[in-house]
Amino acid sequence: MDATKPTNPPRGTAAFNEALRRNKAVVCALSASYISTFAGYPLDSLKSRLQTMKTPITVPTLASIVYREEGVVGFYRGLWIPLVTISFVRAASFTIYTETKDHFRANDYLNRNSVLDAALVGGIGGAMSGSLISFGSAPFELVKVRRQLEFTIAASKGVHLVKPPGTAAAVKEMFKTNGIRGLYTGFRLHFLRDTLGTGLYFFEYDGMRHLLGRERNGEQGSTPSWLPIHSSLVPFVCGSLSGVTSWALIYPLDVVKTKVQQRALAGERGRGVWETLHRLIRGPDPAAPKPLLAGCARIYRGLGVSAVRSITTHGLLWTFFDLVANWIDRLPPLPEDG
Repeated sequence: MDATKPTNPPRGTAAFNEALRRNKAVVCALSASYISTFAGYPLDSLKSRLQTMKTPITVPTLASIVYREEGVVGFYRGLWIPLVTISFVRAASFTIYTETKDHFRANDYLNRNSVLDAALVGGIGGAMSGSLISFGSAPFELVKVRRQLEFTIAASKGVHLVKPPGTAAAVKEMFKTNGIRGLYTGFRLHFLRDTLGTGLYFFEYDGMRHLLGRERNGEQGSTPSWLPIHSSLVPFVCGSLSGVTSWALIYPLDVVKTKVQQRALAGERGRGVWETLHRLIRGPDPAAPKPLLAGCARIYRGLGVSAVRSITTHGLLWTFFDLVANWIDRLPPLPEDG
């Protein structure tokens, strides 16, 4: 036997490796999303609570209240919803995003080696992804909001909730009250938020990756002299910054969406988007409006914890996405017959 000849993997293993390569975007998105979602979910739960509270409260105080009244499970209430739907949302989202970029590249659209072209292609792919995925993700996010705000919704109804209903019971009640339309409460706001937010997110991410040395073939080159960091940190930096800044820009829209959904779930009178936004900023009494600065501060309540969540989830998401992608690229190829 020739000792210098490389040993090929078993054909079954090689075929599995080939399947991983064909579905690389899906495999990378799923594995990275599970880790990042679990790490950032407690912060997402606190963010939803902060958005709907009428009086300001610090994050540590709110966290202590949640822990005292609901225990550790209170931070992870409704966790299984994003974990289950992540298999659909992340896989479909990254597939649409990468297919859109491949289509532009194959047809030589916006294919110059410039930061603007890289950002525009990413933004278009992200907007396509966000708009299409919102039709499937809206009901699941509504249920997640319902589970996170069980105690707040019960209090608005004058009910003292000792033990919140399970997810299945919550879905059954929502469907019984308003039918299938009830699962799409606040959908227009959800659609607008996801289209704008996802488009802006990928616009920023791909633009920053280009600035930090990613080549046109997708390989990471050397980082620029003005940011001499290790190349392994580039995905975390770009993911964190794009996640925080894009989320900050659409955060008021998310606050209005959550408030509209909370009122609908509590059976309260519905309000329009502009009325909801105006009341959040200026208060419920037209004769004694709140100061504009204080109202804007309320709109951005919870942004701090949301920013930490974005840094955690999006930084980890792209770090593990690139790690898994590089691992798949290094897998041995399918051996030739002979």
